[in-house]
Amino acid sequence: MHGTSLKQRARQSCPDGSTFLPICRQDMARRGWDELDILLVSGDAYIDHPAFGVPLLGRVLEAQGYRVGIVAQPRWDTPDDIARMGRPKLFAGISGGSLDSMLAHYTAFRKKRHDDAYTPGGKAGARPNRASIVYTNLIRQAFPGLPVVLGGIEASLRRAAHYDFWTDRLRRSILLDAKADLIAYGMSEQTIMTIADRVRNGEPLEAIPGTCGLGTPPADARALPSFEEIQTTPECLLGASQAIEEQVHHGVGTLVQAHGTRHLVINPPAPLLDTAALDDVYDLPFTRRTHPSYALPVPAEEMIRWSITAVRGCGGGCTFCALALHQGRRVRSRSSQSVLKEVRALTKHPQWKGAISDIGGPTANLWGATCDIAPTDCHRPSCLFPSRCRHLRLSQKDYLSLLRQAKSQPGVKHVRVGSGIRFDLAIEDPAFCDGLTAEFVGGQLKLAPEHSVAHVLRLMRKTDFTLFERFRKLFTSANRRAAKEQYIVPYVMSAFPGCRVEDMKALATWFRQQGWRPQQVQCFVPTPGTIATAMFYSEHAPDGTSIHVARTDREREKQHALLIPRAKRR
Repeated sequence: MHGTSLKQRARQSCPDGSTFLPICRQDMARRGWDELDILLVSGDAYIDHPAFGVPLLGRVLEAQGYRVGIVAQPRWDTPDDIARMGRPKLFAGISGGSLDSMLAHYTAFRKKRHDDAYTPGGKAGARPNRASIVYTNLIRQAFPGLPVVLGGIEASLRRAAHYDFWTDRLRRSILLDAKADLIAYGMSEQTIMTIADRVRNGEPLEAIPGTCGLGTPPADARALPSFEEIQTTPECLLGASQAIEEQVHHGVGTLVQAHGTRHLVINPPAPLLDTAALDDVYDLPFTRRTHPSYALPVPAEEMIRWSITAVRGCGGGCTFCALALHQGRRVRSRSSQSVLKEVRALTKHPQWKGAISDIGGPTANLWGATCDIAPTDCHRPSCLFPSRCRHLRLSQKDYLSLLRQAKSQPGVKHVRVGSGIRFDLAIEDPAFCDGLTAEFVGGQLKLAPEHSVAHVLRLMRKTDFTLFERFRKLFTSANRRAAKEQYIVPYVMSAFPGCRVEDMKALATWFRQQGWRPQQVQCFVPTPGTIATAMFYSEHAPDGTSIHVARTDREREKQHALLIPRAKRR
């Protein structure tokens, strides 16, 4: 996947780089195809943009010469949508979409959402609950015996036994409930190509990095607590979740988890893409538009249209965040040349108005970060907590330089940073804080201190709150020097495991003392696979000590109401 070869192969497979991947028989006929090699099914609308997993993987497979079709948001009461392009020759890949389908449908208080940003018109109801399971059943109806591979955030984070907040019970690996053949977890460019090559060549789908399946584990596999053991002893979910986190962070080791008499084998993660390979992927011929078959706009397209992903992964390792488990803790960055090439491409868009809304990723100011030790030699769950690791190499002035180069491109009037910024890193470089504030904040800067109480922050793996206050002072001083009136919008969380009502009162008191009214308050949602969710389920901290957990909706609402009025809860 290095150099320009991937894009060259894509153009050979699809000479007109402006076309979408096929969604119907007519599209296949225009390409001279009588069958697909691979069918990809998504819970999202089809937006041909690298920010969306299924279109991205479709372009990667296309570049390898595979004939790929996409079915987006199929009806789930009939297999007709799934079957409209015929049986694919090799396999079907399924993703529930950019969000876990249960999180897409329900709020932190289990209320049904009325909108879905990944659907035309923003309307809810275009995907089913537990979409990966439903779509697999549709594939089985339409194409009996066809291999099915699950992927995306829903399958990735539900790959082992997991706690499901919406039913308040432990569930088996989604592989067993869906009756699929394989899960491709994490960012799966290399994984999906290996799967495709093996199915084409008639080779077994065993021991593929970045996958898990049912089978006989190798002798050196590390045993996780079984599904039944976790049911009996909820604290075992913490041990299992920590072992999976270690496997992802350190990139080695096979895990096995028994579900009755069957064994789930979780192979080591796929190697992360290096800069050259990442540049290659983002240089593929995406149209960067919503498919023209939709009569209504898809809100998610507007959200990402003028943004650029420059970095993948996050070194923070926050216990509540799925990103590091999915993308990896080791940061991978695109080259400045690749990013600037994308900036120039955006300026040629027919709707271009001169402003880039974001150049970043999970943590924008980690762009270019590297580590000078091997993953196997690292024993930390976070690069930044309780303090920055001495092996993390970072130059925030280089990121600032990238932003300035982007802003200097012809046709660019403004560049903003809309991604998360680690304020605990930013304060290490006052010149970076000055430049960011004066040149790349568009009135509001979103930050995520999450809480102010020390013991809650420790359970989150968030750094000391005094660092946030130090950044506030730098931000205020920089605005004064730049003669600008700009504001920090802090993201905070209620009802986190270990947080009591008195802790929320302390946070509310801090806001009152600042004269602030919190705008962004999220009640903790126990999403599958995270350490924080295991803490919620087991009522224990990672070190084994008992903690208070706001389990009932009544207490969760009480904590939330201390910061945000009832009418504004979501």
